[in-house]
Amino acid sequence: MKFVRIIRDLIPYVCLIFFIIIIRMYIATPVRVDGSSMRKTLEDGDILLLYKMAKIERFDIVVLNESDDKEIIIKRIIGLPGETVQIKDNAIYVNDVLLEDDYAYGDTSNYDKITLGEDEYFILGDNRLISKDSRYFGPIKKDDIMGEAVFRFWPINKIGII
Repeated sequence: MKFVRIIRDLIPYVCLIFFIIIIRMYIATPVRVDGSSMRKTLEDGDILLLYKMAKIERFDIVVLNESDDKEIIIKRIIGLPGETVQIKDNAIYVNDVLLEDDYAYGDTSNYDKITLGEDEYFILGDNRLISKDSRYFGPIKKDDIMGEAVFRFWPINKIGII
């Protein structure tokens, strides 16, 4: 009788733990910014909420697995699947149209014209001087994108939607 009561008392806690695990695996999870490649938008040590079910659009900040080093990196989407991207004279062109890029910090090095595949994205860090991004390792695959960083909850004085 006492055993049944203990089990019954534990069921809400087990359900809560299960619910949290499901959310972290499939919907949202926290991520920490490591480095300064997204400076001025994000700083080293910021903690963000990663939304795993987001529809990725231009200028979204995404978290992905970078295939060369097997590390998690955070960058901004510049080119979408099927688009042509070129960087010349510190300007980004998407489909031969100048892209208004208000996020960049520092000069953007040249990159020859490339047409993205149907599952490829072109990403750049906001701190163009030091960012290891598509200029370094080329376009990324959709499967490498873990989700979109949508909310900053650390530090407290910068809490809010990104």
